[in-house]
Amino acid sequence: MIDFHLEPRSGVAPYMQLVHQVQQALRLGMLAVGDQLPTVKQVVAKIAINPNTVLKAYRELERQGLVAPKPGRGTFVTATLAAGDLDAHAELKTELHRWITRARTAGLDDDAITALFATTIRKT
Repeated sequence: MIDFHLEPRSGVAPYMQLVHQVQQALRLGMLAVGDQLPTVKQVVAKIAINPNTVLKAYRELERQGLVAPKPGRGTFVTATLAAGDLDAHAELKTELHRWITRARTAGLDDDAITALFATTIRKT
């Protein structure tokens, strides 16, 4: 099950942060078709967020065709965004972890690492 978190300084609306986290989990194969998302009550208890914000995120995911509510049972994943060979993700994640460790050793903070990564991705 996905473990939501909020970044208050991100400048991204809380509901969109939840949407992005589900999309990322779907891309990385961490969520699969048939998996259940946490209930609104569980998300509210975990991250102290307004229930309407969670509902808005789930409605957006439903609009995108990624989840569907089942009344009385919860919200379930109906599509995936995973591309490529998911087995390769583990090796790539290990390499990325090493790179981030080197970047931090070189004095970069999370914002600098994110900026460097985003800039590099746009140029490749």
